Amino acid sequence: MVHSLVSLCARKVVSDHSSSPTWLRWVPRELYGALLEAAFACCRPLSVGELVQRWPERTLRVGGRRKTGQTTPSRLCIQALLLAVVRGLADQRSALQVLDVCGLQGDEGGMGDPMGGWSLTVALCTMVIQAKAGAHRTQRKEGDRERKRFSALERERDLKRERGQRTGLKELKDDETCREKTRSKSPVSDEELIKGVRRRMEMERKRGVVGTASGSKLETEEKETDWEVLVQVRADIFVNARSWDRVRLALSTSGPLKLQCRYLRVEEISVTSIRTLLNLLPRRTLLGIDIRYSSLGVAGLAELLPLLSTFPELNSLRLHYCNLDIRRDNLGQEGALRDLSQGLSNLQELRQLSLTALRLPGQLRVLLSSLPQPLEVLELPYLSLSPADLAYLSCSHHVSSLLQLDLSENCLDETMVPSIRRLLCQASSSLQHLSLSGCGLTDGLLGMLLSSLGGCWALKSLALALNPLSRAGLCELMRTAARMPCLRLLLYPNPLEDYQPGLPELPSSTQLLEWPLDESIDNNTTGNELSKVIMDSGRSDLLLTCDLLNFDKDMVD
Repeated sequence: MVHSLVSLCARKVVSDHSSSPTWLRWVPRELYGALLEAAFACCRPLSVGELVQRWPERTLRVGGRRKTGQTTPSRLCIQALLLAVVRGLADQRSALQVLDVCGLQGDEGGMGDPMGGWSLTVALCTMVIQAKAGAHRTQRKEGDRERKRFSALERERDLKRERGQRTGLKELKDDETCREKTRSKSPVSDEELIKGVRRRMEMERKRGVVGTASGSKLETEEKETDWEVLVQVRADIFVNARSWDRVRLALSTSGPLKLQCRYLRVEEISVTSIRTLLNLLPRRTLLGIDIRYSSLGVAGLAELLPLLSTFPELNSLRLHYCNLDIRRDNLGQEGALRDLSQGLSNLQELRQLSLTALRLPGQLRVLLSSLPQPLEVLELPYLSLSPADLAYLSCSHHVSSLLQLDLSENCLDETMVPSIRRLLCQASSSLQHLSLSGCGLTDGLLGMLLSSLGGCWALKSLALALNPLSRAGLCELMRTAARMPCLRLLLYPNPLEDYQPGLPELPSSTQLLEWPLDESIDNNTTGNELSKVIMDSGRSDLLLTCDLLNFDKDMVD
């Protein structure tokens, strides 16, 4: 990776934190971004804190897709960032109004100790709650100062009143002496004396009313606090059973920091808890929801969908292992399916749908036909798809708009080949990512699909891992892949010849995953042979891999 001159200078500047007081005050606002990026790259949390605390721009974005060679910020740097945001609330030099950390989540325990999505969510919620507490303490101190000032004014007023009363008594004595001397000359009537007493009493009453009104106003200002949101915090929120209370408290807290959610991922929490979270989220910021390992059932999902339809920009719905199983003989199942279909029909902006291991054979038409807009991303792994499901999908209104299709771990046979070929033909001009991993594709089945695969001229990545293919079948696959102009990444399975003896004739994907490879065979033999086929075809831009764990289709985007 080649660094620019500005980047190299920024790395040098942030490397010595002791010198920051001498240069930070002179840095132009245009260089803050380069310095912050260098502080992240060099893991300088103190520099991160000082830069963020006096951030000169209205918006600070940290996250999103990383550049090539760019690492995820370390845990210490992210913690310094969040602490500096709270400190910057009271710093007049900070112009920050929007903190965007969407996409910042890293993998727990990854290289460089990044902060994972669950930890980052808890840290963000803690930051919001602490900012509210700090603002409350500041307001309370200001209230104490105001009360002290008011008390001082009251004491001064009482002193003046007391001095006035002493002066009045002296004057009264002089008046009495004077009246005694002149009583015979100018007598004072009782009516005039009563008027004087009434006037003094009225003045005292007015002073008492004014003092009481001022005290009541001060108490009302303390009780009725109208918090001004100083910084909007946009993030992807990950919630599980352990962090649910903290997230709920942060979302319901009104203070100087306001937490907004772009993508919500929930895991192992109930329908009631999910509904509570959704009711706390701002309606116009949520783009997607990912529900995992929660026992929703068809009825539970049907209950959530009307609430999801109130988010006008929701375009992604992902359901993983949520116990939607209609093969069980449950009463009211058909009615729940109708409710589910009706709820999906109200998701006007939905473009991405992922259904993992929901066991809904024969019900794909019920789910997809009700969607008002064609999907761009459709993931259906472990769904036990039937021939009727694939037949519907191949001629549905979604197929010509699909950019990404995942049919992995659905057992395919010869009866489904015509539907798959029709599907690939209809999606040939749009489909960019296709996964058929673990589908039981043998040399013969794959041979029937190669011509259709070769016609997908927009395809960028193709995943065929855990299929029982021989080395000869893989070579045929490589020749077809070499003729696909946009293909940049191919995940291929280990050939059957590379496994230890004893593997069944038609092994399942689970057996291929768990069966040991033959250590006597060089692991690079197959890779070198396949790479030679690609190179002989004149393709040097096609990446071949059999590494299932590190396969990432986003590398070609």
